[in-house]
Amino acid sequence: MRPRPDFPRDRAAKPVTFLPQSRPIDRMGAMTRNRVLKPTVWIACLMPLAWLVFGGFAGTLGANPVERITHRTGLTTLILLLAGLAITPLRRWSGVLWLIQYRRLVGLFAFFYGCLHLLTYLWLDQMFSPRSILHDVAKRPFITMGTLCWVLMLPLALTSTQKSMRALGRNWSRLHRLVYVAAAAGAVHFYWLVKRDKHEPELYLFLLIVLLGWRAAVWLANTQRQRRNSGVSKPAPLAESN
Repeated sequence: MRPRPDFPRDRAAKPVTFLPQSRPIDRMGAMTRNRVLKPTVWIACLMPLAWLVFGGFAGTLGANPVERITHRTGLTTLILLLAGLAITPLRRWSGVLWLIQYRRLVGLFAFFYGCLHLLTYLWLDQMFSPRSILHDVAKRPFITMGTLCWVLMLPLALTSTQKSMRALGRNWSRLHRLVYVAAAAGAVHFYWLVKRDKHEPELYLFLLIVLLGWRAAVWLANTQRQRRNSGVSKPAPLAESN
């Protein structure tokens, strides 16, 4: 009996290999993070607002509740801006790549508290009086710096969607570098606001300088590496080699 042509005798059987199924594990990890960590981030970001609402009903905001609300919302804005800037260094140092997916959420909460901070000033403090607002801005320059911080955060919040990222392309990353200027404006706004004990605003300024300094160091290292690689990859012209 002759063997079938589609099953030759001299063909060696290929060993069966079992590849590690990393995708299901990654999906399970992503599902766990979405179920546990994402609500945790939401709760943590909403705690300052819950504290203000509770204090308003319980009457524990002190003798000047408007000033307390203004200070708390502004400080939360600055803290969230710095937290968003700290996510990228933490991701690189720790190797936990999925931290980057929470940067947009933290940035949107920073803009949310910035809106509450501005609304508290315009409504509860100045009662939407243009004359009073202009007089206050001319008298206290730190208000101008705070307004600049909010204006810079506005386009970042409006273009934080995936649709905006696809539409802007590379310009999206260039636009969102404004967060560095916004954070600097917020830190200077807080520093100019405090008149006596400047330890707390100096701490936030120091953290900002560290975060921006780290980015500057990474940028310089990448630039030097690119120049070195381009110099090696491109051969020298014959006229110059002679």
